[in-house]
Amino acid sequence: MPLAYSRAHPMSLDRITLSTFRNHADTRLDGTAQFNLLVGENGAGKTNILEAISLFAPGRGLRRAALQDMAGKDGAGGFAVNAQLDPGDGGEPITLGTGTRADRPGRRLVHVNRAEATAIGLGEWLAMGWLTPSMDGLFTDSKTARRRYMDRLAVAINPAHARHANRYEGALRERNRLLSDERDPDPSWLDSIEDQLADAGTTLTEGRQALVEMLAAKLAREPEEPFARPVLTYVPGGPVTYHGMLAELKRQRPRDRAARRTLTGPHRDELEVVMAGKNAPAAQCSTGEQKAMLIAITLAHAELAAGGRPGILLLDEVAAHLDPVRRAALFARLAASRTQVWLTGTELSPFEEIAGEAATWRVADGSVARL
Repeated sequence: MPLAYSRAHPMSLDRITLSTFRNHADTRLDGTAQFNLLVGENGAGKTNILEAISLFAPGRGLRRAALQDMAGKDGAGGFAVNAQLDPGDGGEPITLGTGTRADRPGRRLVHVNRAEATAIGLGEWLAMGWLTPSMDGLFTDSKTARRRYMDRLAVAINPAHARHANRYEGALRERNRLLSDERDPDPSWLDSIEDQLADAGTTLTEGRQALVEMLAAKLAREPEEPFARPVLTYVPGGPVTYHGMLAELKRQRPRDRAARRTLTGPHRDELEVVMAGKNAPAAQCSTGEQKAMLIAITLAHAELAAGGRPGILLLDEVAAHLDPVRRAALFARLAASRTQVWLTGTELSPFEEIAGEAATWRVADGSVARL
């Protein structure tokens, strides 16, 4: 028996438009639902739509691309992505927009209800998450990739986390600049920078630790099937308190000066993932097991993030790689959530169970047609 899915979903994105965004010259998607399907051949522009939607979150979007690369080649050099956030109760929708202008292609513009806003401020309106094929190697990728992953998940739960990460990165760059200078850095200036670094680093650490603890607790309540259950551990890259971090930075000045960079702090953090059923590090598990763990984390995070704000989940080419049992389990979990879901695929057959209640578009050559 097919599951019951809701076509009307409170606080969901609708009336989404893409103007000169990658291969979409003028695309509009109206009448969205909880489940939204984008179907078409490879290269048609399905993932481009997901990327455009992902720009309604702080950061660089699901591809982490440069703004200049997002502008359509047939346009004047800029792009625009707009949408309405419908309250679902008959109230006035909230308009969201982002993009660039041709004369300043590297500067991102954001507006909320036609008033100028910031990219970080978008996180106050939506809790955005995504899973794409490029993330399949997360557990075998660099520590940097996993730190970036932690921060993206943390921002979806607490938008202020983005500001703490930016503050830390700015202070870290300044300290590294002083350490790499041929002249001995002014100790009083180092004192000031290290104070900023420890202050921002402590808050950044707290956000990452809280995220991993929440996810670990939620995942611990999940069964080991049908998705492999991961066990998450946050491993700090140094002291986690303000005074401990500050003292370590001062103590390690000679070593860091010799290395010309800072060798302790949150920029050395790690996310360790172990598959519970095998007690094996995720990096040593099969690609199928790694994918199953990523899905488990994605679902757990989506449920946590959708607590106070509208949740949006972008799943690129996920359903086609699951067997029928796992696919049904995925749809059931998503249906029970408070999340609006966007899925892509080359054909409709993997979505047969939800196709009758989903909003569906055929994507071809940068254009869409409602099915």
